[in-house]
Amino acid sequence: MSALTTRQDARERLRKVFEGALDHLIPPDESVPLKGTRFTDFEDQVEVLGREVLPVALEERAALEGNAEVSHPGCCPFCGSARVYL
Repeated sequence: MSALTTRQDARERLRKVFEGALDHLIPPDESVPLKGTRFTDFEDQVEVLGREVLPVALEERAALEGNAEVSHPGCCPFCGSARVYL
């Protein structure tokens, strides 16, 4: 089974998502003030960046693997439900 994407396409998609998230964290325009004043604010902002970027990185990496496939996802570890929403 071949990969679902090319490395260049995967890198470009990840780069676009990261740059968009980075623009929210640190706006490129010097006249736009940075958000937050405390370290906890910075932590929250970086967590948002991670929630935006990390899933895309995982998806793209999996798409590059020729033998990657979804098998039975199992039950929800929190509620035990067998239903999965993709």
